Amino acid sequence: MSFFGSTASSTVGAAANTSATAEKDIEVAEPPSDSISSLSFSSQADYLAVGSWDNSVRIYEVGANGQTQGKAMYQHQGPVLDVCWNKEGNKIFSGGADNAGRMFDVTTGQATQVAQHDAPIKVISWVDVPGAGILATGSWDKTIKYWDLRTPNPVATVTLPERCYTFDIQYPLMVVGTAERHIQIFNLSNPNTAYKTIQSPLKWQTRVVSCFTTSPANSGFAVGSVEGRVAIQYVEDKDVQSNFSFKCHRRDSTPNAKDQALVYAVNDISFHPVHGTFSTCGSDGTIHFWDKDARTRLKTFDAAPGPISSTTFNRNGNIFAYAVSYDWSKGHSGMTPGAPNKIMLHSCKDEEVRKRAARK
Repeated sequence: MSFFGSTASSTVGAAANTSATAEKDIEVAEPPSDSISSLSFSSQADYLAVGSWDNSVRIYEVGANGQTQGKAMYQHQGPVLDVCWNKEGNKIFSGGADNAGRMFDVTTGQATQVAQHDAPIKVISWVDVPGAGILATGSWDKTIKYWDLRTPNPVATVTLPERCYTFDIQYPLMVVGTAERHIQIFNLSNPNTAYKTIQSPLKWQTRVVSCFTTSPANSGFAVGSVEGRVAIQYVEDKDVQSNFSFKCHRRDSTPNAKDQALVYAVNDISFHPVHGTFSTCGSDGTIHFWDKDARTRLKTFDAAPGPISSTTFNRNGNIFAYAVSYDWSKGHSGMTPGAPNKIMLHSCKDEEVRKRAARK
């Protein structure tokens, strides 16, 4: 595949200083040709799947020093909105604006359709159910469907109160965010009925939900909204005193104003797989690392030359990938010629992602 011919010569991890400068981060060779919607690392090796509005899914191998090489690519018939891997790391799943869910077999190089909705599939995730794997798809047709890949029809369909914008799974917890600020919480041992339904604690449209990975993994989740705000939310009522929200991804209208009047969407939230700290990224082109338990910011990246549309950690949390890409937060008028469209790899230092001592 000529499009994946070259190898990036730069390396991740070579720079040992603590500067947040983006120049230390490594640009992935041969990125997609249109906005990047989603990033997902394999849970078995440093392979990165990338979904794009150019209708493609690309798979990159990330070497020990951060050099990248394109390994495969397959197509949808419309923009790709989400990508994920199975647990074994040998299959990639993607959902798109063609209303289809597709599976790419890494070993054979074949792509097949495995899911269908009546509207675009906004989110897709592999559910590592004990004894079998299930594919979950969430759509703007106001349903979540569960698919056993051995059969062509969904094994179950859940009707949502509104269009599905986002979901995340840390088995057995699944959290779903829809239009009109509904949030539904599922226990996947009973996947067809919501365990709890709440209104988002944030007053504006939900952009992303992301489940905690530790302390303990299925105890809660973060919600990000279009209005530069994140909420930390626990599932059980007994933990309600630990819920809180905070502002982020805002700028002052003038350098001396200190008014934080320019407000940007929170586009993605990624939890570190080992430490349980998390990242937020926004339309303002910034990324922050946070510790929810100490309620403190751990790191701020230098602003990128465009919005950050998607982020993800690799399986052991030593590589952080992020996409600098127009996110359509300002509509068509914001799509300027020559806008950056690239994937960057950041080598995570322990002090950036490790939890701080909790406040007394």
